[in-house]
Amino acid sequence: ISQSGETLDTMEALKYAQSLGHKHSLSICNVMESALPRESELVLYTRAGAEIGVASTKAFTTQLVVLFGLAVTLGKMRGLVSSEQARAYLEELRQLPGSIQHVMNLEPQIAAWAQKFAKKTSALFLGRGIHYPIALEGALKLKEITYIHAEAYPAGELKHGPLALVDENMPVVVIAPNDSLLDKVKANMQEVGARGGELFVFTDLDSHFNEGEGVHVIRTPRHVGVLSPIVHTIPVQLLSYHAALARGTDVDKPRNLAKSVTVE
Repeated sequence: ISQSGETLDTMEALKYAQSLGHKHSLSICNVMESALPRESELVLYTRAGAEIGVASTKAFTTQLVVLFGLAVTLGKMRGLVSSEQARAYLEELRQLPGSIQHVMNLEPQIAAWAQKFAKKTSALFLGRGIHYPIALEGALKLKEITYIHAEAYPAGELKHGPLALVDENMPVVVIAPNDSLLDKVKANMQEVGARGGELFVFTDLDSHFNEGEGVHVIRTPRHVGVLSPIVHTIPVQLLSYHAALARGTDVDKPRNLAKSVTVE
């Protein structure tokens, strides 16, 4: 997997696998005819279009969609996903643009949050299960384009260290969709609140959260099941985008970063 198809360490990993006798390879890439697709037996292009910004949202979200489609297809071929279930997943994918548009409509609220973040020096992101990688993505984007130090943790590991950092100066972003782990996430939030931490919660319309002192809530559309991570990627990246604008940093060309990493 490589957005640019030119990332050297990814290329070297492919060559190493081939040297061990692995005959089959599939690259997931955005740039047509770049080095990685040329070296691979099979290619899935994400077709996100030209990437102007180093930290582009579309490059990440299209990779998630392609990987989801690949997983469903392989599941169907192996008899683990029924034809009916595969059709249901496909229909959920078709509804995804509408859900993302609903999130985009929340941009003014996210921009207001960003004004608070722009003044901070550190932030913590929490998520559970399939939303932990989205917490990682949110922290990465905040680092990349605002230069604010940010870390992400699985919410269940909060008391294993990061809770020691929490005080009134440490904003804590929580990705808390209405899934089977919601009650556990709420318990983690209470731990943060008890230590004076300020919570910024991205949740769903059909979950039950109340705003209060030190607890800010933005509700994305209804919970969309296994595609929820894609929907929740948008608001955490918008938060970084607007915080960067507030701080006056270059959103498209963060300092010290390059679009493709051509050295190991």
